[in-house]
Amino acid sequence: MGVSEREAWAKREAMCPHRLVLEHVTSRWGVLVLDALLDRSYRFSELRRQIGRVSKVSEKMLAQTLQTLERDGFVHRDAKPVIPPRVDYSITPLGREAAEQVRALARWTDVRMDDVERARAAYDAARESTPH
Repeated sequence: MGVSEREAWAKREAMCPHRLVLEHVTSRWGVLVLDALLDRSYRFSELRRQIGRVSKVSEKMLAQTLQTLERDGFVHRDAKPVIPPRVDYSITPLGREAAEQVRALARWTDVRMDDVERARAAYDAARESTPH
């Protein structure tokens, strides 16, 4: 991250820190990481494979997501001084709270998706029949 990018990020964070945390937790990869870590801890490659069952994630994006979630206090990174290096990721108590909320929202969308689809269809039909 360059100096100007870092400054812009810091400015956004200072302006609305709540929104930034919400973005981290509800981002595409944040949701998947927190959901996976609710069940158990993972090594980086294991976590990437686990998330890959749902959606393909690059090493860079997963590393950035983990670093962001670690900075926010949601993920714990345990680097063991062995050869080859071993790094395990687990969820913190704060992360567990956030992950349970995100998982509940994901379950809700599964349950209510038919209602959302009906609302979308009704909206689209009304838009098509109304002159613009």
